[in-house]
Amino acid sequence: MKLPGHDAIARQADEHLVTHRVKLPRTVVERPIRQVAKRVAIALLVLVGTALIVYADRDGYTDNSDGSVDLLDAFYYATVTLSTTGYGDITPVSDVARFTNIFVITPLRVLFLIILVGTTLEVLTERTREEWRQNRWRAALRDHTVVIGFGTKGRSAVQTVCVTGLKKEQVVVVDPSAKAVEAATAEGYAGVIGDATRSDVLLRAELQKARQIIIATQRDDTAVLVTLTARQLNRTAKIVAAVREEENAPLLKQSGADAVITSASAAGRLLGLSVLSPAAGMVMEDLIQQGSGLDIVERPVIKAEVGKGPRETDDLVVSVVRGHRVLGYDDPSIGELQIADRLITIVRATPGAHVAPDARKLT
Repeated sequence: MKLPGHDAIARQADEHLVTHRVKLPRTVVERPIRQVAKRVAIALLVLVGTALIVYADRDGYTDNSDGSVDLLDAFYYATVTLSTTGYGDITPVSDVARFTNIFVITPLRVLFLIILVGTTLEVLTERTREEWRQNRWRAALRDHTVVIGFGTKGRSAVQTVCVTGLKKEQVVVVDPSAKAVEAATAEGYAGVIGDATRSDVLLRAELQKARQIIIATQRDDTAVLVTLTARQLNRTAKIVAAVREEENAPLLKQSGADAVITSASAAGRLLGLSVLSPAAGMVMEDLIQQGSGLDIVERPVIKAEVGKGPRETDDLVVSVVRGHRVLGYDDPSIGELQIADRLITIVRATPGAHVAPDARKLT
């Protein structure tokens, strides 16, 4: 297995500088320009409203320059009052004007200041809200799925497991690319930005409480390091990893992976099968596409099937899982089906329907 060169090491060092933030899915908010425009409009309304109030009671005010207050003076007074400048050249002299300043203009001044510092308040509020959401999310997260690498392989893998009924709230994506994590959160998944070979990054994804881990990194050596770290943090989770080169598959299994998929050779075998028989290639591609055509499903043996042979069931059985062994449907050692067996069958996919909780879609 090739080790990363100098450029790769430098790139990993840069990735360590990335803040390992947790990003939760969120609803689409208004664009910043619209938020600013809305605040400016509200501030102008407050300013105009204050000026009109002053102008309506202009006889209760005095101007040091000429003694009277016109419309321009009203807007001038409203501007310096709301901005707390207060030059003192225009002052309320009547009881009504002073009462209005206390109970009307002062609240408008506070509202105007809130609008001016609204950005700062919003940032503080958003940070508090986000921290509260993350604490609540961490407390509720159990038996979830961690997907490491949100490229083509990772995205396809998580879409497949979600077809079985897994909720998007139970998926956490880990990727060093901020754009990849943003794409994941846009699809409804929680995301962690950071290098998955570091244990602190995986702990932010609550990997120690995960039920299954999908490793779909771009490099085989990275996959090995991630598998070692993940297995050290979680001894019981099911780890499925993808590698490009078949020679690295044994090393991944030794590192703690329960199943290893060789992406390059699998694609090559599908290409070769399609050359020999395009129809057979289409069937295989249909089988590995979730939710359409034919699906491969693993399910338990039902009571009515106990004591029968694999060919006597209503479904098309291709293999029988007995203990830790996977037996072909024609294996004579199967004999009769047992209640503890599980069947790998080919069924017709029902669009929009979820697989039963005790059955698993296989791709």
